[in-house]
Amino acid sequence: MSLDTVLARIDAELPAATERLLELLRIPSISTDPAYADKCDSAADWLVADLASMGIDASKRPTPGHPMVVGHVDGAGPHVLFYGHYDVQPVDPLELWDREPFDPAIEDTPNGKVIRGRGAADDKGQLMTFVEACRAYHAVHGVMPCKITFFFEGEEESGSPSLIPFMKENAEELKADLALICDTGLFQSRTPAIMTMLRGLLGEEITITGPDKDLHSGMYGGPAMNPIRVLTKILGGLHDETGRVQVPGFYDGVPELPAEIAEQWKALDFDHGAFLGDVGLANPAGEADRSALEMIWSRPTAEINGIIGGYTGEGFKTVLPSKASAKVSFRLVGQQDPHALRESFREWVRVQVPEDCKLEFKAHGNSPASQISTDHPAFEAARKALTDEWPDPAALAGCGGSIPIAGYFKTYLDMDAMLVGWGKDDDQMHSPNEKYDLESFHKGIRSWARILDAIAPGPDGEN
Repeated sequence: MSLDTVLARIDAELPAATERLLELLRIPSISTDPAYADKCDSAADWLVADLASMGIDASKRPTPGHPMVVGHVDGAGPHVLFYGHYDVQPVDPLELWDREPFDPAIEDTPNGKVIRGRGAADDKGQLMTFVEACRAYHAVHGVMPCKITFFFEGEEESGSPSLIPFMKENAEELKADLALICDTGLFQSRTPAIMTMLRGLLGEEITITGPDKDLHSGMYGGPAMNPIRVLTKILGGLHDETGRVQVPGFYDGVPELPAEIAEQWKALDFDHGAFLGDVGLANPAGEADRSALEMIWSRPTAEINGIIGGYTGEGFKTVLPSKASAKVSFRLVGQQDPHALRESFREWVRVQVPEDCKLEFKAHGNSPASQISTDHPAFEAARKALTDEWPDPAALAGCGGSIPIAGYFKTYLDMDAMLVGWGKDDDQMHSPNEKYDLESFHKGIRSWARILDAIAPGPDGEN
């Protein structure tokens, strides 16, 4: 009955846990803006002090950028590492917020109480669900459920420039049996999910220069090559009429979805029509022979994220522009090689650019996809534990976004990662009025307590 005691403690202490989260949310730890460097430092200090209050040996570790927070506690059974990030996105445009972003509060909404403020869902609220589960366990038993390493980053929202060097330099200290990451969400805002597929990401910027200056279209239109015309022709050929990407070798390393996973996803009863309807669309695009869920979780994509060229101000200007540029991103799956794909894409573009034009590329990062093995017994134990907490049975799911840290743990520390989170589709992460449901925070704490109880021996040596 020790788990019931811990869960009861979590229920009773929810107001205090919520107040601690609000305190952390008041720190404007925006990692991308150097003006907030001291606030990132303050957030790291806050976390060190909070971990230390539970008897955890925690410290702030300097990096060339914002500090890491590392804490250790001994215990019996498996050794887990918990990762989260304490930095947050900028708040612009500020005028679209209904309250000051760093003055968080509990608000009543038609769908229940929410915690409103920047970082509530991404990732301070998620991070604190794990910390609060450990606090409750420690309060009941006087010890932690197992050996735990806490690893909190302060640069996730700014590209994690210090992360890989830090992991390499501290590999022996950080290595554990399993990494736990809380930076994902519930499937369709109701079903707990353990993410086992994460897409990689490749970014490219193309700039095509034609004439050496903007030209009068009445004088030069026709004989002079227009770089927008060149660019749009290239981008228009990125997909064929069935939605397949036309870059040579693009599908190298793309696996077919295993039949058992396909059946499980089908059982999730994903409403494709409602998914598109929620954003004002009705007709699916992409690969014609694939379901929307397949395309989001297990298929690669090529998307045009922005186009710049010519006159875009008010009114009209009959100009033939000197330059045109576009930003293109690729979501990667399976064994797709981002480096090989970058070169293939660039060569595909090169052969389509006329002799009279100059071509420049700018890389915007790359990371491969992650396929997480679920062979570790903790995955099935966690799935059952989550099913006990939530109304819907837990699912093994994919993730349309990219969370490179899971792959880094495998590459640099040779350990698998379990990604579980309690975010909802309407949390407005990275947007004005970000929120985190109080239910997500509460049940997230309870969920981590159940998972830890399922994968670790109890204080008497029994599960």
